[in-house]
Amino acid sequence: MTSTKPKQKPARQSTRPAARWSVYLVRCRDGSLYTGITNDLSKRLKTHAAGKASRYTRSRLPVTLVYTEPQPSQSAALKREAAIKKLTRPQKDRLILMRPSCKPAGTTG
Repeated sequence: MTSTKPKQKPARQSTRPAARWSVYLVRCRDGSLYTGITNDLSKRLKTHAAGKASRYTRSRLPVTLVYTEPQPSQSAALKREAAIKKLTRPQKDRLILMRPSCKPAGTTG
């Protein structure tokens, strides 16, 4: 009797690039700031521009990207978003002045 081992499937390699998470701030028409996270900044900005991204920005269009900060993971992005949301407005303004956004190619906003 021969021992037959079950065939093992080869390791599956992902064809998708690793998600690149970012924390971002947009300035609304009324001057207020909205903070969020995304793994596709261009798509998220287009969604904001279409009025479908968040209830807050929907009534404050147009929005302009003023700050982005890359993060290594979704968890890190969520933690950084929470920390930014706790900042006072003057602290957020300083953050924006110190590190302005790099607008992704092909976006308006």
